[in-house]
Amino acid sequence: MELRQLSFRKSEIFRRSISRRVLSAALASVLLALPAAAADDKPQVGFDTQRLGKIQQRMQEYVNAGEAVGIVTMVLRGGNVVQKTAVGMQNVEEKRPMREDSIFQIMSMTKPITAVGIMMLCEEGKISLYDEVQTYLPEFRDQTVNANGWLKKPTRPIRIGDLLSHTSGMRQMPQGDMKDIHWKMDHTLAEAVASFAKEPLEFEPGTKWLYSNTGFATLGRIIEVISGESYESFIQNRLLQPLQMKDTFFYPPSDKLDRIAIVYAPKDGKVIRAGSQILGGDPGAFRKGAKYPGPEYGLFSTADDISHFCQMILNHGAWKGTRFLSPATIETMREVQTSGMAAGWYPGADYGLAWEIITRPTGVWGLLPLGTFGHGGAFGTQEWIFPSRDMITIFMVACDGDCSERPERAFQEMAISSLE
Repeated sequence: MELRQLSFRKSEIFRRSISRRVLSAALASVLLALPAAAADDKPQVGFDTQRLGKIQQRMQEYVNAGEAVGIVTMVLRGGNVVQKTAVGMQNVEEKRPMREDSIFQIMSMTKPITAVGIMMLCEEGKISLYDEVQTYLPEFRDQTVNANGWLKKPTRPIRIGDLLSHTSGMRQMPQGDMKDIHWKMDHTLAEAVASFAKEPLEFEPGTKWLYSNTGFATLGRIIEVISGESYESFIQNRLLQPLQMKDTFFYPPSDKLDRIAIVYAPKDGKVIRAGSQILGGDPGAFRKGAKYPGPEYGLFSTADDISHFCQMILNHGAWKGTRFLSPATIETMREVQTSGMAAGWYPGADYGLAWEIITRPTGVWGLLPLGTFGHGGAFGTQEWIFPSRDMITIFMVACDGDCSERPERAFQEMAISSLE
């Protein structure tokens, strides 16, 4: 898609389009309050337990074939765990078997959690998705955009909504003086984002989709500025603790190091232990001395903990009697923001606010029903939420490189096809 100059009129059309989506989301929230039979179509069917039982065997076969060192899988329906298993090793060198409560670097699965933090502030009236980033972070006032090799002032500033939908034009990875931040983690979030703001945009805000780690880091910094506390403290107090995500953290505590799955990478037909060249640095150093929390990739977590977060999203923003977001906000996050753009990682997908959403027939090749949404992480972890099936699948692995896609897709297809 070519870059477009956005006029004032088109900006107003953008605003009206957003307003229509928010109104639609509000109407959806009313429908969600109706009895289940009237509000949605969730077939109350069970599982073929024999099929579910074959997941463990198939995952073990992938481990035996050297395609992964260890895997944890989990399937929930109706809020209940119907499948959970761990196979392989968590730490080969120390001969530690994978456990159902092994802790993984979930990497970009951190992004939806950051997004929920932003939406909480929106619901409190402290920020708006229409707000320009420069309103809260003055370092963004002098941004430029790369227009065919020439730097110029963008037609309009970045809005918070652009960051959430990866349409801001900010780079996927930093290239300036913070180009090593994702490996070394040796600067604060404030220092890193101030550097990201100096880098030219790849395109005019709102005109294309580009997965942006720097953009989500910026969202984390906005949380800090608005809340008056560190990003990681806000996430801990407002999300992790009330969701009882007791094994989820940015900086590993010493009493949980023996449960962290070491990252391995494929090389010459084998799987070897990854070194300091991977995101987050040496997996065996457990980010010792890190200053950077990484709102775009920083969390460690378990399958159980992730299930709490996903269940809250599936429950329209509530979990065990505590409301985190309104149903209208959850629906807004699931609204497609990238129509007409090439977006997402999965065939047949688009992007909402942080979530990748299956919207086209090619997306169902993996047996993912239309409307299914989720997010993955760089080391192969994956969460999928199936509103039409009242179902969640979670796949956990620690693999740097192309060694997790086949077992992950096999798992999700086996899980979905087990529905009766």
